[in-house]
Amino acid sequence: MTNKEIKALISLLDDPEVAPQIQEKIQTLGESLIPFLEESWEETLDSQQQQRLEDLIHRLQFEGLQQRLRVWRDSGSENLIEGMWLLNSYQYPDADLQVLNRAIEQLRFEVWTLLKPEMHPADQVQALNYVLFKTHKFAANTQNFHSPANSMLQRVLETRRGNPLTLCVIYLLVAQRLNLPIYGVNLPNLFVLTYRLDDLDVEPFYINCYNRGLVLSRTDIEHYVAQLNLTPNDIFYEPCSHIDIVRRALRNLQLSFEKLQEPAKAAEVNKLLAILTEEQQPATDASLGEE
Repeated sequence: MTNKEIKALISLLDDPEVAPQIQEKIQTLGESLIPFLEESWEETLDSQQQQRLEDLIHRLQFEGLQQRLRVWRDSGSENLIEGMWLLNSYQYPDADLQVLNRAIEQLRFEVWTLLKPEMHPADQVQALNYVLFKTHKFAANTQNFHSPANSMLQRVLETRRGNPLTLCVIYLLVAQRLNLPIYGVNLPNLFVLTYRLDDLDVEPFYINCYNRGLVLSRTDIEHYVAQLNLTPNDIFYEPCSHIDIVRRALRNLQLSFEKLQEPAKAAEVNKLLAILTEEQQPATDASLGEE
């Protein structure tokens, strides 16, 4: 369609008799029409028409997001920052992946300047902790724990405040770029990281980013699980996959919207979660509550 034809099509949204069919047609044409819809929004003074245009833009963006999430899933979901960026784009459709990459790269460089060859794992973690928690002052957002912003990588990088999962994701992304053997761990109610080498002389240990990189032992984790009255499970101690991390981030986001009494947004996030799971699950899934 030419630009003139697209504008003529959008103008028909003013006609209540044909508006439903026009909306269907626009949705089949996809996200490429969003700039034209935004232009129409700016030109109209009718608040109801503006709302209709906003709803249509959101539907197009959400359908595009679902398609991109399926592509990420089907490609193996190896790129963690891309998965978190896709979640981020639910709230911030214009979020730039390269901006997120540059922010992580800057943190990587700052940690790299502190690392030395043959440095002990505990000292490597100390260098990471220094840059993230001392220099840049990343910390738990305890004042607004259920804010959806805590699940948005872009916002956490900007505000330096997040939940356990997003703080761990930033730490993990930096560690990965430094080729450090650090991985995510799906601990109940609290996402943590683990440092593990194939070298049997170095015992695996855990890192709690919600407590400024506090190092924990396997025994500490066992005590934590016992306090929750849960039966020990390997997933509480072993590395999890990137798709597990994004699933958990989506559960957190869904629960945030439920806490804020925004059921429509919670339902949409559940649709995104369903793309990454075999079946839809409630955000209050027993072992993976919000963190």
